Amino acid sequence: MLEIPASHVDLLDGQYATLATIGPDGRPQLSEVWFLSDGGAVSLSLSGSRQKTKNLRANPAANLFLLDLASPQRYLEIRGDAEVTPDDDHEFADRLAAKYRADLRAMDPPGQSRVKVTIRPVRVNAIDIRG
Repeated sequence: MLEIPASHVDLLDGQYATLATIGPDGRPQLSEVWFLSDGGAVSLSLSGSRQKTKNLRANPAANLFLLDLASPQRYLEIRGDAEVTPDDDHEFADRLAAKYRADLRAMDPPGQSRVKVTIRPVRVNAIDIRG
């Protein structure tokens, strides 16, 4: 179960998160992503061919950073392991798209497949350094 302190649970309703993965050269790669709090984890819908997806398949270590845009001294960091599963029927992509009022199917080039990435937290850091 994703245990987020009550003081930061509202950040799970935010619009954007920064996903950090480890690239093939061992360096971090950062990407802005859409996300859903999903049954005790945080899940993303990604194109199967993108570098961040390749990174997660090679090394499931991931970090999701959720910044409070109204107060940038407040943020949530979720460190965890990513599970990458096919989403060929777009079941998860459609649920995620509903949050953003978007059509993820229309964003993908022909022949692209989608995956669901579920980040299972191993550590949660809820930070608030406002004075």
